[in-house]
Amino acid sequence: MTETETIAYDVVVLGAGPVGENVADRTRAAGLTTAVVESELVGGECSYWACMPSKALLRPVIAQADARRLPGLRQAVQGPLDADAILAHRNYFTSDWKDDGQVGWLDGIGADLYRGHGRLTGPRTVAVGDTVLTARHAVAVCTGTRAVLPDLPGLAEVGPWTSREATSAQSVPDRLVVVGGGVVATEMATAWQALGSQVTLLVRGKGLLNRMEPFAGELVAEALAAAGADVRTGTSVKSVTRMDGTVVVVTDTGDRIEADEILFATGRAPRTDDLGLDTVGLEPGSWLPVDDSLRVTGSEWLYAVGDVNQRALLTHQGKYQARIAGAAIAARASGTTDLDAGPWGAHAATADHAAVPQVVFTDPEAAAVGLSLAEAEQAGHRVRAVDVDLSSVAGAGLYGEGYKGRARMVVDLEEEILRGVTFVGPGVGELIHSATVAVVGQVPISRLWHAVPSYPTISEVWLRLLEAFRDN
Repeated sequence: MTETETIAYDVVVLGAGPVGENVADRTRAAGLTTAVVESELVGGECSYWACMPSKALLRPVIAQADARRLPGLRQAVQGPLDADAILAHRNYFTSDWKDDGQVGWLDGIGADLYRGHGRLTGPRTVAVGDTVLTARHAVAVCTGTRAVLPDLPGLAEVGPWTSREATSAQSVPDRLVVVGGGVVATEMATAWQALGSQVTLLVRGKGLLNRMEPFAGELVAEALAAAGADVRTGTSVKSVTRMDGTVVVVTDTGDRIEADEILFATGRAPRTDDLGLDTVGLEPGSWLPVDDSLRVTGSEWLYAVGDVNQRALLTHQGKYQARIAGAAIAARASGTTDLDAGPWGAHAATADHAAVPQVVFTDPEAAAVGLSLAEAEQAGHRVRAVDVDLSSVAGAGLYGEGYKGRARMVVDLEEEILRGVTFVGPGVGELIHSATVAVVGQVPISRLWHAVPSYPTISEVWLRLLEAFRDN
């Protein structure tokens, strides 16, 4: 019979992705002993199957597209991309799916790593194999999400791709069907089409990127089609089979599509189904609702940080939450009862509600922060949208011939601050932080006139937006 070992810590973190790492970093910085439990690779989804590999695939695609917009350079980049070199470069950015470096970082901050599946067995208690970890102050669930596949008969036998296979594949399929219209679907359609696949994108809704302003999805869909992808909106998959290695897709309109692989990018579910949530009165497999300090509703010791709480399924937002949660855990552990938990306080993840930034690394890029026009109106704000054609800015013309893009700011007419900003166009991902600062800082429109954009840069669009607001 194996003897069970019980070890006490101040904090136990379930999940060693970027979110769990940041919780551990903050609690260790506060002097709290911290254990981190991971069943896969330290570094998590972002490092090995999401952010890093996907952007490593996309960067050469975007660089080539930008080069083709410039006379004197476009002639030098007309050939196909070197897919093998790009895949190898992607492998480098994932450290060939080895986590030695990340493990070394955890060791460097003084956190103890336990490999294996961690499971709650009661309040403040986590079992990892034959080891039981107890937490004096907090257990933080940072286990993220997994891809959801639709309920289609025989789908498992087809061997469909999810986001993991799409970012880690070692060869380029000749034909790829992508199902979905969100970030993963559009980015992977962009990448694999440029790498040599003939991509067919099937979107159940009316358009792409439906959580952004409508023009974002419209411009991305137009560019995908121009790049050679077959974009079909208002289309659902009725059946999928694989015959002699070929994937056969039948749509609800009766169309039959053949491909070598099929990627389903149709949603995410929380990794909470086998965490022992039932032992602490919670529903296994559920999202974990939290307050703004990231503490699970109704609990004094359990925190849910990152995607698992469904507030904002983005790595950078999860890391932000981790910093807030770590500070809150440390404050409560020190005996502080009066946390700085008001809006924008040190212990409140206010940005989750008001200023979530996101960049979609398609060509063109789509970047947004805060509320869309529809979201602001639904929230009861009296707002006006101000739109500018990005090609009217001198910096856009210099960026490349035929530059096409659009900018929008959503202005609160009562407070005269920005509720949201959206940019779509080549290179706009690097513009979004300025918008984030404006939204988070609730910078008055009158003060923004004094933030002078450098000439000739694309950021001069800020001046055009302010002029459009003033003149209309």
